[in-house]
Amino acid sequence: MRISLKKIGLAAIAAVCVFVSSTSLLCAQEKKADVAGLSLFDGKSLQGWSGLTANWSVQDGAITGENKADAPIAQNTFLVYEKPVKDFELTLEFKIVGGNSGIQYRSKVFDKDKFVVGGYQADIDANKRYMGINYEERGRGIMAERGEIIAVDGQGKKSRVGSAGDADALLSQIKWEDWNRYKIVAKGNVLQHYVNDQLMSEVQDSESAKSASEGVLALQLHAGPPMKVQFKNIMLKAY
Repeated sequence: MRISLKKIGLAAIAAVCVFVSSTSLLCAQEKKADVAGLSLFDGKSLQGWSGLTANWSVQDGAITGENKADAPIAQNTFLVYEKPVKDFELTLEFKIVGGNSGIQYRSKVFDKDKFVVGGYQADIDANKRYMGINYEERGRGIMAERGEIIAVDGQGKKSRVGSAGDADALLSQIKWEDWNRYKIVAKGNVLQHYVNDQLMSEVQDSESAKSASEGVLALQLHAGPPMKVQFKNIMLKAY
C-alpha cells in the first residue's frame, strides 16, 4: 500500500493543530479557574469539611448548621475545612435565622473531638450587634467594630486609623433572614471584611506575639438560643 508523503504531512499538521487548540483551551480554562478561585463546597456533601454530624448537614444545596431546641450545644462548635489558609480572598453566600455565627480563618483547633476553634472571625449576627466585625475567638475579643479601621501595634495597643463608614448605615445593607455575600481578604497583617461588597471592618495586626499568618478555615455554630445558619458558593483564591 502506497501512502503519499504529502498525506502524511497534512495529517501530522492536523494533529499538531488539534493538540495546540486543546492545550490552548485547557490553559484558558485553568486561567479562568485561577481567577475565580477554588470551590470549597460541591453543593451536595460535606466532603473536605469536618464537624459534629448531629449539627451540620447539607440542605437545599447549602452547608447548614443548626443549634436545635431539643438538643442544644453546650459550647460553640465549628465545621472545619481540611486545609489551612494563609493569604487569600474568600467569598461565600450566607443566611442566618436567629443567633450568632461567623467565619474563622487563620485559626487554631483547640479540641479536635468537639471541633472547638479559636482565632480571627468574620462575625455573622442575626441580632444585628456584631455583623461584619472582626472578633478573635478565644483570644483578644473584638478587634474592630463595624465601620472601624484599626491598627494594632507590636505591644497590642489598638488605634483607630480610619473609617469604613457609619455602623448603622453599613448594617442597613444586610438582607435579614435572606442570602448575603461575605468576602474576607487577608494579605499579610491586613484583614478586611466585606458584606454585600461594602467594607465592614479592617484590622492591621502587628502584634507578632498574638497575630496569625496561617491557620484553619471554619464555620461557626454558636451556643445559646436555637438558630440556623447556611453557607453556599464558597470560593477561595490564594495569594
